[in-house]
Amino acid sequence: MPNARTFLLQWAAMPPAILWCLLLISPGLSREDGPLPPGSKISVDSRLLDSLLRADSRLVPVIRNSAKYELQIIYTQITRDRQNRPHFTQHSFHLDARRYFNPASLVKLPVAALALEKLNRLRQPGLTRRSVMVTGTAFRCQTPVPYVATADSDRLNTVGNYIKRMLLVSDNNAYNRLYEFLGQRPLNERLWQMGYPNGRIVRRFAPCDSAANRHTNPITFYNERGTAIHNQPAVVNSQTLSFPLGRIAKGRAHRAGGRLIPQPFDFTTANYLPLQDVTDILKAIIFPDAVPGNQRFSLSPTDYAFLRYYLQSSPHASAFQPFASNKYFDAYKKYFYYGRNPDSRLQRGLHIYNVVGMSHGYLADVAYFADSVKQIEFMVSAIIYVNNDGIINDGAYEYTAIGLPFLAYLGQSLYQYEGRRKRLIQPNLSELFAETKNRRENR
Repeated sequence: MPNARTFLLQWAAMPPAILWCLLLISPGLSREDGPLPPGSKISVDSRLLDSLLRADSRLVPVIRNSAKYELQIIYTQITRDRQNRPHFTQHSFHLDARRYFNPASLVKLPVAALALEKLNRLRQPGLTRRSVMVTGTAFRCQTPVPYVATADSDRLNTVGNYIKRMLLVSDNNAYNRLYEFLGQRPLNERLWQMGYPNGRIVRRFAPCDSAANRHTNPITFYNERGTAIHNQPAVVNSQTLSFPLGRIAKGRAHRAGGRLIPQPFDFTTANYLPLQDVTDILKAIIFPDAVPGNQRFSLSPTDYAFLRYYLQSSPHASAFQPFASNKYFDAYKKYFYYGRNPDSRLQRGLHIYNVVGMSHGYLADVAYFADSVKQIEFMVSAIIYVNNDGIINDGAYEYTAIGLPFLAYLGQSLYQYEGRRKRLIQPNLSELFAETKNRRENR
């Protein structure tokens, strides 16, 4: 067989670098977790990130069992040019858009930005993020939110206050109200238009079935005099959205109705947002001028400043009155670096702009780190699955034993590395940090 012999000789004579690349792209050797969603790319692990992860003994137990923990990580280095423009170099570890994870509260980030965008696009005189929002009902599984007059502006039901509740403490009811304001199909179509075709935000955080989640409530906005200035009727998405990953089943069993059901839990109609998408959305909010035009939100500079302020603020530092109690400690929504530890003291100069998720054994954090003392900045995103018994909805997840410590160590390890990384040009972050002091303007 001269053809086969020639082929083997040519293969053996190839340089190691080329041979390695061919092995990576060979269909027979690739990792198959399901069909690749349209527009997705297979990611090759970064040698730099892999070496950083394995160099920290605190991370190694999870890294060595990364398949068990369904671990995905994105680390983005940021380099500034002489005009202070950011340039991004992304490193990834086991990033795979075919592997489903429950995004949980990560979906609140695009919902917050799109709610502000919708207010702008309505172009209704007097309609702002501070306008009182009254939610009615028109279908089953809908919850009314009536008009409540109060002198405390922090307790009014407004788009702005709902966003504060979502970004400061990841409030689910606030998300539900803005999901209803956006409507299921318009919300998803706008994500697709922005270059996120695999995103599916199709559910409230409430025990509503798929049909009920297609129906969204009637909403009325009022000005400060109590006069209605905009009415939005109840809306229904008449067509069920498709799911790019097909049927998704997780776990060996799950609990429902007080019973243990010996079957995997079906996530097929649950929300989904790939880790790369959430990372890119956060980048578009932090660096709107540095992303492609189609990925920019239609927001004003004050809208962007508002989002960034509450992404980085702690519940107490925000001075938002509903979260003044000790229940909402400083690291309440900071998984990276602090591990959501109630005893942690926030490090001086370190600002973490982030959104988190925690549900069904999945823990996620997507963050931008910026330090005003060391003048360093970078992005990191991660998802980890901690469910040793394989049972979904039993409440027995290893969040505090494994997940949160891992995310804390990961944030610390990359922060320490960034502190050592040499930069030809130091970033000028003064404009960004000035936003953190404008509490009055961001109310």
